[in-house]
Amino acid sequence: MPTDIDKFIGENQINYILAQFVDIHGVAKTKSVPANCLMDVVNKGAGFAGFAVSGLGMQPHGPDFMARGDLDTLSIVPWQPGYARIVCDGYVNEQPYPYDSRVVLKRQLNKLAARGWTLNSGLEPEFSLFVRDENGNLGPVDETDVLEKPCYDYKGLSRSREFLEKLVESLQQTGFDVYQIDHEDANGQFEINYTYGDALDSADKFTFVRMAAGEIANELGMVCSFMPKPASDRTGNGMHFHLSITDEAGKNLFHDSSDVNGMGLSKMAYHFTAGLLHHAKALCAISAPTVNSYKRLVVGGSASGSTWAPAYIAYGDNNRSAMVRVPYGRLEFRLPDSGCNPYLVHAAIIAAGLDGVERELEPGEPKNINLYAMSEAERLEHGIDILPQNLNEALNALEADSILTERLGKEIVGEFIKIKREEWISYSRHVSDWELNRYAEFF
Repeated sequence: MPTDIDKFIGENQINYILAQFVDIHGVAKTKSVPANCLMDVVNKGAGFAGFAVSGLGMQPHGPDFMARGDLDTLSIVPWQPGYARIVCDGYVNEQPYPYDSRVVLKRQLNKLAARGWTLNSGLEPEFSLFVRDENGNLGPVDETDVLEKPCYDYKGLSRSREFLEKLVESLQQTGFDVYQIDHEDANGQFEINYTYGDALDSADKFTFVRMAAGEIANELGMVCSFMPKPASDRTGNGMHFHLSITDEAGKNLFHDSSDVNGMGLSKMAYHFTAGLLHHAKALCAISAPTVNSYKRLVVGGSASGSTWAPAYIAYGDNNRSAMVRVPYGRLEFRLPDSGCNPYLVHAAIIAAGLDGVERELEPGEPKNINLYAMSEAERLEHGIDILPQNLNEALNALEADSILTERLGKEIVGEFIKIKREEWISYSRHVSDWELNRYAEFF
């Protein structure tokens, strides 16, 4: 075992390593490995029965799914003393496994690397804090957090500070540069911001954020939810992706100060944006991957006055009502929610954006207006299409998008569609309380 790893394990008193990967939903899966077996995980992999994990496309009689650790990701698990975590890539029969979403992302990153490019992303995860009552029902963690417009509210932030402080301290101990925490636009909703990194690192970090937030909340008797839309009259939990591409010298290739539109975008950035817009409906399935996601992607107000979520396929200068916002010299992709698989979303962003670059697609004129306030007639006049309004529509769009399917891999796209179709059918057949209340004595 290398000396520096020996030092890391000794200084941090590590007894066990969590060999961690994600399933097709982006949910963390782990196996606990004694620290002295770390290099076995790196060289051979920790073995898993792939059929037991959602979305790996395996049967009970299939070979083992081997999770091989990436030593660059080795870090302590601050809320679990004596443990470290290593992020793994999936291998089957000694080959990178095309159903593993981290493998899929790395293949897309290799296409950028062949051009000398790196995709950088800054993610903004939002989440909601709840407690369960004696009947197991979810309720607000802070009963005083009831303002109609609670965004940035001091009291709401202060009264949940024990959880937030523990979360931030844990992330900082593992190298996160956390620079902002705020109360978001829904009651009991928060956002944490940390410095951007390359796409693979961003996906690894977001997975760690969900792991940390879930366990720290549990220790405090809370539930930390990354559910896209936990309340019908409040804003949902989005996860905006801030995007730029740099060359080998670190130059931002999305930036051009001579941009006639004043947004600081290069020609390449416009082509990349056009790729996102062109594939928007298919991207929606991956970025908003649950039936609940589409309660967020609607036009209309929440109790605070705005949903802050995109419904229109458009881009604009600092326009938070558009699917792509341009903060200046970079892009903000506002479609994903906090329930997404960050590896798949990054991979799909690259696939769609590169298609725009390669074909020199044009995004049209930026829409620098409040899209939420547009009438249907105005939308049609501007030639603006809308995003899918339910998961089934989005899956149809993904299935019809041969370019994304080919670039991401038929294996993982087919498996994703199959699993999500099952989710849609299950949802469609479920009889909700809303239906009972509306129809039981209606006729």
